[in-house]
Formats: sequence, C-alpha cells, structure tokens
Amino acid sequence: MNILNILLMAPPAGGESNSTGTFLMLGAIMLVFYLFMIRPQMKKSKDQRKFKEQLKKGDRIITIGGIHGKIAEMKETTLIIDVEGGNRLKIERSSISMESTDQLGKNN
Repeated sequence: MNILNILLMAPPAGGESNSTGTFLMLGAIMLVFYLFMIRPQMKKSKDQRKFKEQLKKGDRIITIGGIHGKIAEMKETTLIIDVEGGNRLKIERSSISMESTDQLGKNN
C-alpha cells in the first residue's frame, strides 16, 4: 500500500478517528525530516558548488582521493595540479574536495 491509500482508508466501524491530528502529525514528521535531512544537504551542496566555481590558478586543493596539490592550469572540466616532487596530475574538477591553503601554509 502506498501512503495515499493509507490516508484515505475509512476508520474502523464503531471507532472514532481524528483525521486532523493524523494530518498534523504527518506534516510535523515531514517538517522535521526537511529541517534535519534535506535542508543541510542542499546547503552543503550549494557551498561545494560555489567553492568549485571560485577556484583559480595557484589555489591549493585536496582531492576526494586525498591528493594535495596546487592548481597549475585550469580548463572547463579538468585541472592540472602540481604535486610534491614536481609532478603534475590531470584531474576532473568534480574530484576536488576542499581548499587546503590554511593547512598547507602552516606546514611549509
């Protein structure tokens, strides 16, 4: 059964039902679910997208795989980063996890 069928079911014979209370409870559950699950995830996704759009040459980054590097070249969907030892890696823009300017600046 889906939720619509459950909500539209007739009350049992001889019993009283409180459909307003049921709808309020369902609404409260949906509100709590939105506030604690959906909204924070949407905010995190928006912040991550904004971060990736603001990247520029010279920024220090960390990839999802944990590789630390400095952006050497930027293309539309790919980046070339300099890593330790003078090596260069070509990575997808979507594989960037976070900026590491503060973390790497303290170590160097």
